[in-house]
Amino acid sequence: MNLLTPKSALFLGGSCVAAIAAVGSIFELASGEPDLGGLATLIILVISTPLGIYFFNAAVRNANANQ
Repeated sequence: MNLLTPKSALFLGGSCVAAIAAVGSIFELASGEPDLGGLATLIILVISTPLGIYFFNAAVRNANANQ
């Protein structure tokens, strides 16, 4: 029983990348002087957080649909 379909794998990969971007943005903003600037780092954080949640939910739904 293999629940990981290629589509689920892509969603999980996107979720991981978005989570890494969100955590990195938090650390950059906490450092006081983000390398990309405060506004760009904040935009990355605001976009990557819901995107990561969406990709994770999509991966779980796809895996449940293919049981």
